[in-house]
Amino acid sequence: MKKPSIFTELRDFLILWSTQSLSGLGTAMTSFALTVWVYSEQGTASSVTLLSVCSVLPSVLFAFLAGAVADRWDRKRIMLLSDTAAAAGTAAILLLYLSGALRIWHLYLINFLLSCMNAFQNPASYVAVSLLVPRRHDTRVSGLQSLSGSIITILAPALGGLVMGFGGLPAVLAIDLATFAAAFLSLLIFIKIPAGPKKAGKEEGFLAACAEGLRYLKEHGALLRIILFFSFINFISKMGGYGMLSPFVLSRTGGDEAALGFVQGLTGAGTMLGGALVAVMKPPKRRTAVIFLSCGISFLLGDIGQSLTGTPPAWAVCGFLSNLPLVFLNANLTALMRAYVPIEVQGRVFSARDTLQYTTIPFGLLLGGLLADHVFEPLMAGSSPVQAALAPVFGAGKGAGLAVMFFLVGVIGALASFLALCDPSYRTLDGEPGDHQR
Repeated sequence: MKKPSIFTELRDFLILWSTQSLSGLGTAMTSFALTVWVYSEQGTASSVTLLSVCSVLPSVLFAFLAGAVADRWDRKRIMLLSDTAAAAGTAAILLLYLSGALRIWHLYLINFLLSCMNAFQNPASYVAVSLLVPRRHDTRVSGLQSLSGSIITILAPALGGLVMGFGGLPAVLAIDLATFAAAFLSLLIFIKIPAGPKKAGKEEGFLAACAEGLRYLKEHGALLRIILFFSFINFISKMGGYGMLSPFVLSRTGGDEAALGFVQGLTGAGTMLGGALVAVMKPPKRRTAVIFLSCGISFLLGDIGQSLTGTPPAWAVCGFLSNLPLVFLNANLTALMRAYVPIEVQGRVFSARDTLQYTTIPFGLLLGGLLADHVFEPLMAGSSPVQAALAPVFGAGKGAGLAVMFFLVGVIGALASFLALCDPSYRTLDGEPGDHQR
């Protein structure tokens, strides 16, 4: 019997991946346009980071509930409802803008509400991909997802800026709605997501199911340790290049959105190259070594590199070089989770992972914005002995304080990653987990 081709095996995933990526491009264009709009209205790092906080915090708060829902309810229906809510939010912004009533607090509120729906979308998507993809293709599929994410990162700033130049914010929002329609109809009509196996034994109560993901991680100590490690990494990284890049570039270039688009675009090219490499390379024998080494290198090349340079081309090159190893980190971490977690509990376990790993992100963003606006930026704008000592390295004036923050984040992140690389307790995750989930 002829072995099915990889395209046949991944047909439904490829349709889902391509159409959702198209919708993701429209959403990213809107995010870029709104970031520029908010900074032009307020001119502070806090105003931009608060927009991100509102997009993350509810997803974290509802993650435990969402995981149990994703394991019990129809995943396709959850994804369709979440997509519809996202489109409604974009439509609301468009109507408010056209009526001249759009205010920054409207964006915070809409992002907050949409993030509540994303809390349910994310675990449903995790499980849907696991159900659609044979296990041997996990790492390759993670690479494809990183590849599409990087293409979005490259194209969104350029296209967002171009469309804004010709049609303003309404044109960007209209494109976002059109891409949503394409993804929604493709999922509704062409993709059938299998029901998946049910957990053996008596069905537990809903609240007990919500907590099971955390119980599972507590019983698998190495998984819990690596998740807690990345909760720390997420916290500090959001105070550097992975959370403050937009205000950093805009402040150092006088609000130049073209410079921001260029830096973000080339940064995304690094992710694209990394995604292409992961998609064609064989999975590594020691995933944990790749994960921690990639993390440390990313901090060195990204945060430290950008802090010590002063032009958009240099920031873009540093972003490119730092994002390339991040794809290997994310692809191997996701593949490791899918290998060790039975599919019938993946929704709640992945949600527990998200809660633990991503709870720190909004706090990192908030603290980063506050430190930038009230500590480091005033410090580097003044004339103290500390400023005089740091200015030859990081420059002076607007954005120099953010450069100092980037440097400190890079040093801490790199040291933490290389210390984890030497920790033997993580190496148990490089063993064979058993073929228990598919």
